[in-house]
Amino acid sequence: IDGLAVNLTYENGVLVRGATRGDGEVGEDVTANLRTIHTVPLQLKEPVPLLEVRGEVYMPKRAFAALNEAQEEAGGRPFANPRNAAAGSLRQLDPAVTANRRLGLFCYAVGEAAGVPATHHEVLAWLEKLGFTVTPGRRLFDTLEEAVAHCEAMAAGRFDLPYAIDGMVVKVDDLGQQQRLGYTAKSPRWAVAYKFPAVEAATRVLDIVVRVGRTGVLTPTAVLEPVELAGTTVSRATLHNEDYIREKDIRLGDLVRVHKAGEIIPEVVEVVPDRRDGTEREFVMPRVCPACGSPVSRAAGEVAVRCTSLACPARLREGLIHFVSRGAMDIRGLGPAVLNQLVTAGLVRDVSDLYALQREDLVALERLADKSADNLLAAVDRSRHNPLHRLLFALGIRYVGAGAARVLAGHFGSLDALMQASCEELTAVPEIGPKIAAGIKEFFASEQNRAVLAKLRERGVGTADERAARDLPLAGRVFVLTGGLTALSREEAGELIAAAGGKVSSSVGRGTDYVVVGEKPGSKLARAEKLVREGAGVQIIDETAFLALVGYRGAESCSRFGTRTGGEVPH
Repeated sequence: IDGLAVNLTYENGVLVRGATRGDGEVGEDVTANLRTIHTVPLQLKEPVPLLEVRGEVYMPKRAFAALNEAQEEAGGRPFANPRNAAAGSLRQLDPAVTANRRLGLFCYAVGEAAGVPATHHEVLAWLEKLGFTVTPGRRLFDTLEEAVAHCEAMAAGRFDLPYAIDGMVVKVDDLGQQQRLGYTAKSPRWAVAYKFPAVEAATRVLDIVVRVGRTGVLTPTAVLEPVELAGTTVSRATLHNEDYIREKDIRLGDLVRVHKAGEIIPEVVEVVPDRRDGTEREFVMPRVCPACGSPVSRAAGEVAVRCTSLACPARLREGLIHFVSRGAMDIRGLGPAVLNQLVTAGLVRDVSDLYALQREDLVALERLADKSADNLLAAVDRSRHNPLHRLLFALGIRYVGAGAARVLAGHFGSLDALMQASCEELTAVPEIGPKIAAGIKEFFASEQNRAVLAKLRERGVGTADERAARDLPLAGRVFVLTGGLTALSREEAGELIAAAGGKVSSSVGRGTDYVVVGEKPGSKLARAEKLVREGAGVQIIDETAFLALVGYRGAESCSRFGTRTGGEVPH
């Protein structure tokens, strides 16, 4: 697994410490951040007196791609690979940042422990029984030839895995034999690592084109002579930003080496300078937006070059895609193809125009039948009544993600109150720092943005006040969800909790108010039960009680858990 090695220590089945491997003797304490990873059990299924587990924290390929896209949109430097991204995410000062990075953990060995099974494959099965996720793709073989064949098969199929791997490790299974074989000065005698050869390809840069994102960031992309790489044909590769091109001295016409960062994103690794013939041309970042011709700017301390026009059609298209997305206003049926037609036809010049669309506008579009148009208009109409936090996130305010949008909506309660807030008032809100506050003030200072907001209000969007979090029935209450819910998804449950003023946490602790138990709960239930026995104020409730608590209609389904608590569920 291509990630960061960590050690986890459990006492009486409870996680007490987590650290990076470091130099083998000294590592960094990252316990708080490890607790946010969903595959790290906080309490084991058996109260093992002492257990040290070794594993690898990794970032899935999709999470890596999404993180780098967000980094570039925010004007930051992208991560080179999932390993660096996982390491940087685990070392964050704020565990909330780590929690949002969607890391995972695979365990592969045990250090200090009592009562350990006699073979390695039995150890891994034991770890699974305790609640750990162990390394996938493991096999037990009778011959070396079988092991070699498996390594070769994994090497060929590794690009289809949802996470990056950089090799295979072949171990002697018997732990007694491992002990007798011992170690050399550098490595164990009972294991050998087979590293996969680097997958790169040489090709030529035909052109460098620039795409404009929803925040106006100009991202250069290399157009390449098509080349086979990691099982796919690659004809484009990201160049990230102007500094990346300059540092690697990438020119039009260059022969370059390309690989897949995290085996998912084609990226130019280096130039082959001795193959230059003098016809190569240096790339110059546009000084005007390639989409609208407006001036571009680069803020001090940032690597991103941005279009300065809010009316830029490329920004508009990308911004609309974000505005209607599931996590934002959730307007089903308004995909990129339909939005592109609406922008091209001049029917949508900003997000407020979505709420002025008529049936005849839509049926005139290509491949949009009457029924589809009706469904789309109904979805647009439903979105008018979305809570304030969805609108704030949908607006694409710089640095304001979904989490910050919830916090802001809960604190200020209305768009007017947020617009009038000073930087001091904004930074006084928990989780809102100077950077986010500056992004908010910059957004609302724009006359163009204020005009769009005025039109949204005229069309019934953003008019209802959202009750301040402190006035809501579950203000400040912390919820932890474990197991599957039958009536709604985890995301929908989180929406209900937030709407009632509560907060969802990924781990159970003494600060937890409610643990909601669904079908096939995980180790969080055992941890909660232990805290209840110790007299902590944690309340364990089933799905029925939860749905009633948050005011969900139709909360009469039954469950096998009931409610176990030292206090009453508030009504």
